Amino acid sequence: MMILDQHVEMTEPAALPYGSSTITGVEIYELDIPFDDGSRGYGARSGRWNQFDSIIVRVTTADGISGWGECFAYGCRSAVAEAFRTMVVPLVVGQDAADVPGLMRQVQQKLHLFGRYGIVMFAISGVDIALWDRKARSAGVPLGALLSGRKRSEVPAYASLVHYGQADVVRDRARHAVEGGHTSVKMHETALEIIRAGREGAGTELTVDANCAWNLEEARQLVPEFEALGIDWLEEPIYPPEDFETLAQLAADTTIPISAGENACTRYEFRKMMQANCVRHPQPSVTKIGGISEFMAVLQEAEERGVVCMPHSPYFGPGYWATLQLLSAVPGNPQLEYLYVEPEAFPGLGTPTPHEGHVRIPDAPGTGFEPDWKVLKAYTPAERPGTNH
Repeated sequence: MMILDQHVEMTEPAALPYGSSTITGVEIYELDIPFDDGSRGYGARSGRWNQFDSIIVRVTTADGISGWGECFAYGCRSAVAEAFRTMVVPLVVGQDAADVPGLMRQVQQKLHLFGRYGIVMFAISGVDIALWDRKARSAGVPLGALLSGRKRSEVPAYASLVHYGQADVVRDRARHAVEGGHTSVKMHETALEIIRAGREGAGTELTVDANCAWNLEEARQLVPEFEALGIDWLEEPIYPPEDFETLAQLAADTTIPISAGENACTRYEFRKMMQANCVRHPQPSVTKIGGISEFMAVLQEAEERGVVCMPHSPYFGPGYWATLQLLSAVPGNPQLEYLYVEPEAFPGLGTPTPHEGHVRIPDAPGTGFEPDWKVLKAYTPAERPGTNH
């Protein structure tokens, strides 16, 4: 068994009585990458979110082919990394990677005792993405082509603003995004006066992510205001996010499409969501849902029900690259969520970013992600106590 941490070079697998697709090594890289949200000129509030906590993983098989994955880690990097090391890795090293969904089902079943939301599923997502990347690289094709065939070579990207809580900042950043070529802007705001400011700044398609801010009655009071503003979709308006029945009640009260799903894990939660007829746009997040295996199952069900997935993807590592590949295969007219900030560095070489409101989908084998080793080295957080490299 070979389990490696950041700063450790991968060695050639020894001669082992394994098949060529047997998993022989796993590496994990924890990163902290600062970003600029464009608010500095406005007296940005202290304590704001301005750094990506990232977990990037690499899985290698006996044939020497590697795949890259990413675990969701915002605000929980240490916990997810520990779950990955101690819970997921022992279940995959030495296993055959040829049947990714089959192996992932085994891993999920063995870990179901620890819950099928949150930290454990974030860790599983990383290895699943890596195994699909490795499978497509082995076949010599882009991941989208392997999954269900590429339907597009580029995708429109909407500018997803961070939460500012300041009307003048939101107005300016929305205007800035539109001037840069985006035709759709999303705000993470709940105050009506700030949302109005965003509408003034955008003057185009505008969506609102409430991040589960309201109960049903509170949301009902605000919906007429949002309808008057021409909001194009309302995201996660209700707490708790898994209360699909209440969300369906709100959806029945408004002409605004409801979207949700970044907090849902596995295909089964999305099935319940779509059966409740509460969302027009399911929003799976590949680094949270359980990886590509679960994401593809959601896409299939969404297509059968005639709804279009709008993935959650506010990250820039292998999860971002995987999302682009998934979007190449999505039916309908999907959009990419592009977090509208400027990272100090990207973990991948040549990370595709929006140009005139569209992002090119890589056509290299796998997801197309290739690490920038300088970044992986430079943005490693302080070594965890008790860790031996």
